[in-house]
Amino acid sequence: MEKTKIISIGFFVLSLLLAVFLGRSIYTSINEADRIERMEARIINKLIMIREAQIAYQAVNGQYTSDWDKLKNFIDSGQFFLTSRIETIIPLSYGADSVVVTIDTLGTVAVRDSLYSPAKYPDFDLATLHIVPGTKDKSFDMWADKIEKSNVRVDVVEVWNTAPVDPKRKEENEARTKKPLRFGSRTSITTAGNWE
Repeated sequence: MEKTKIISIGFFVLSLLLAVFLGRSIYTSINEADRIERMEARIINKLIMIREAQIAYQAVNGQYTSDWDKLKNFIDSGQFFLTSRIETIIPLSYGADSVVVTIDTLGTVAVRDSLYSPAKYPDFDLATLHIVPGTKDKSFDMWADKIEKSNVRVDVVEVWNTAPVDPKRKEENEARTKKPLRFGSRTSITTAGNWE
């Protein structure tokens, strides 16, 4: 009888320890998943800021850039022109129409004020734009060039995270959504992010 009681208590203690171990393991997994989700949200936010700058740079300069200094200088001192476009349609005597387009420049607005207003990005810091959030010295990699698509030279850009938080995100993964966070492509005309 005494032996049975000791074995029962032993099983109870063992099952209690197992329950604590499993509970702690599940709790740790949930915390790690939350940490990865929060960090990736910060990285995605930074990639969106970089994408906005690249799209603006391409609109003003006619191409993307793979140089952080050029992109930062553009954000810091670049200007957008504000224009007004007026189309006048003139009917011609033989039934066709002629269209006259008049474009008037109204002024300029600073790129930094336009893209990174404090209301939209209250913590915007141009000096750390290239730094991956959660790291001190890891920088996003950036590539820009022209490729040929349907016999036409087009601009393409790709920016990617060099320090993935999620250990499952690897460059060799087949699916684009499982690769490190990025936007753009070296082979397609897109600025879509792989988180979208």
